[in-house]
Amino acid sequence: MSQEILLLEDDDSLNHSVSLKLKKEGYTVYSAFTVEDAFNFFLSKNLSLIICDISLPDGSGLDFCSRVRKESDILFLFLTALDREEDIMAGYRRGADDYVTKPFSLPVLVSKVNALLKRFPPEEPQAVISGNITLFPDEKRAMKNGVYLNLTAKEYSLLSFFMENPMRILSKNQLLEAIWDIDGNFVDENTLSVNIRRLREKIEDNPSAPVLLKNVRGLGYIWERKCEKQ
Repeated sequence: MSQEILLLEDDDSLNHSVSLKLKKEGYTVYSAFTVEDAFNFFLSKNLSLIICDISLPDGSGLDFCSRVRKESDILFLFLTALDREEDIMAGYRRGADDYVTKPFSLPVLVSKVNALLKRFPPEEPQAVISGNITLFPDEKRAMKNGVYLNLTAKEYSLLSFFMENPMRILSKNQLLEAIWDIDGNFVDENTLSVNIRRLREKIEDNPSAPVLLKNVRGLGYIWERKCEKQ
């Protein structure tokens, strides 16, 4: 399971280039362009690091950092054009773990991100619970009503991906890329449908009328129950 990074940067081009570089390094990256969007990501995702500009259209990155620090000790890195000594000191006083000034080198930024995440690796959840389904990421196993499920590797990967993204419609292309396209192999939609049907048979009380894993016609699939990490 890749580590998750939130990038709060309102410059479209810079946001895209930094996100792309970090994704190539194997990270999952969520892009936000406003403080409000960033805080929603912070509340809903299992983030390992926040990379944040200071001057933003709907507020200050400094205030966002203070708000985050009231609830979490998540790693926090400022990425900003404010390069005066007092600006840098203000960033650290608000709780930043590192401070990078613009213009900057993408390889240097990635090196700093790698170093931070290696020094402070996140604690993996021992279990992810959604109703009567419990996922054990370390074991790559799952239970229903306290009984281990006999899942294939692909069925487990599908279940894990859905439970990592609850209450969110996932397109068929997203699922194919996440589960099958890692090795660059082409897989048709029928393979996806067959695996989802088999997964439903194992996790749903009534596979023909699913309450957990639902099809959203024309859009994809959704895990329609909240997940809690423990």
